[in-house]
Amino acid sequence: MSLRTRAATVRAHPSAVLMSTQLVAVLAYPFLDQTAWGRAVVGTVQLGIVLAALAAVRPTPALTWVAVLLGAPAMVLTILEAWQPHSDPIVLTSAFLHAPFYFYISYAMIRYLFHDDRVTRDELFATGAAFTVVAWGFAYVFAACQVVWPGSFIGATGVGDRSWFELLFLSFSTLTSVGLSDVVPVGGHARSFAMVEMVAGVFYVALVVARLVSLAVVARRPEA
Repeated sequence: MSLRTRAATVRAHPSAVLMSTQLVAVLAYPFLDQTAWGRAVVGTVQLGIVLAALAAVRPTPALTWVAVLLGAPAMVLTILEAWQPHSDPIVLTSAFLHAPFYFYISYAMIRYLFHDDRVTRDELFATGAAFTVVAWGFAYVFAACQVVWPGSFIGATGVGDRSWFELLFLSFSTLTSVGLSDVVPVGGHARSFAMVEMVAGVFYVALVVARLVSLAVVARRPEA
């Protein structure tokens, strides 16, 4: 396969690029979180996620300029947060920008999935990407929560602020309803946000995934 063909494939499947970038970030984070240069690399990967998310919005019926308006300052805060991950003002500002950005991206992708009655390959990738984007958004909500209300979460190491990766792990565990996280919301506001995420996860499977499966079944059914 030529380089031009590969580039065309990537452009045709921006949702796949977004989902792949997020999974790479999840796998790379434990190796890079302990040093400044590692956090810089993580920040660069996070920038790639934001850019991939912006690219994924373009084919959707949503407004690209809204995503750009939220994503541009989020990119700046991503770099600042990578260098100063323990600065409460930076973490809080970053969360206030990233959370609505990722929630808007998920809204755009869900609109993309519902805009017609056909199931394309990119829409299949968008189903997974939208789900992971929601988890990312709630992780930033949790990050803001523990800055505003200290002691909102406890973990295996006891009371204290949870790292970003721990909060992301909590978010994925809550959204998927597997309940495997060793990070527990103990504050009232933290529990409220966790309950909202539980409902979001159930509704995502009940509405989005179920609709996609039904369309795929109908498409395979022979015409009478």
